[in-house]
Amino acid sequence: MTSATTPVSGRAAAPAMRLLCLPYSGASAMIYARWKRLVPSWLEVVPVELPGRGRRMDERPRTGLTALADELADELAPETRGPYALFGHSLGGLLAFELAHALRGRGLGEPRVLFASAAAAPSRREDGRWAEPLDDDGLIAEMRRLSGTAEEVFGNRDLLEMALPVLRADFLLCGRYAYRRHPPLGCPIRVFGGTQDDIAADRLRAWEVETRGEFTLEMFDGDHFFLRAHERPLLDRLAEWLGRPAGRSGGIAATA
Repeated sequence: MTSATTPVSGRAAAPAMRLLCLPYSGASAMIYARWKRLVPSWLEVVPVELPGRGRRMDERPRTGLTALADELADELAPETRGPYALFGHSLGGLLAFELAHALRGRGLGEPRVLFASAAAAPSRREDGRWAEPLDDDGLIAEMRRLSGTAEEVFGNRDLLEMALPVLRADFLLCGRYAYRRHPPLGCPIRVFGGTQDDIAADRLRAWEVETRGEFTLEMFDGDHFFLRAHERPLLDRLAEWLGRPAGRSGGIAATA
C-alpha cells in the first residue's frame, strides 16, 4: 500500500513544525504543492494523498470517513513524532477532525492547531442528500454548483471519466458520515469561511464546542473556494497562528 505522504527517511532534519494538509472532494494532494514554496522555512507543508488519486490512483477510493481517518492515522504516525498541525478544506476539514481524534486515540498526541476551511462543524453537517451514490449527471451538477472544477474538464470526457469515480466516493464520505461526540480536543481550532459560500456562519461557529482551547472564525471574501484567491493571506494566517502561543479567547474577523 502506498503511503499517504513522502517517506520520512531521506529528510535532512525534522522541521520545527509540520502542516499535514488534507484535500477537498475530488482533489489530490497536488493542490497543496505550491504551499511548500510559500511558507516560512520552519514550516513544512505535507500534502496528504488519499486513496484513489495521484500516486495512489490504483487504490480503491474509500467511502467510510471514520475508517479512512483510522487508516490515515496509522500511515501518518511517523509525521506526528514532532510538532504538527492539521489543515483541511471542505471534506478535508471534516477528515482532519476525525484524524485528530484517531491520532489522539493512538496516543500520538494532538495537533498544535486544527485548521478547518470551508467546512461546517461536524455536528452541523447537511450532507444527507449524498448518502446514496450520485449518477454522472448528478455529480456534474454538484461540480458546477461548487465552482471548484475548471470548465475545460466538463468538455473532456477522458478527464471526467477519471474524476467522477473519485468524486462519487468523496460525496459518499460526506453523505454517510455519522457524527459521534468526542471529548473536546485540547488544541485550538481555527476556522476559515467564505463570505459568499452557502455554509452559514452559525454552522462554522459550531466548531467551538469541539475544543477546550481557543476558537477563532475568520471570514474571507469569496465563495467555497476562497483559498484560491486568498492563498497568500491564508498562508500568512496559518504561519501566524502556528508561530504564537495558544490563548483562550476567540473571535471573528473578516478579511477582504
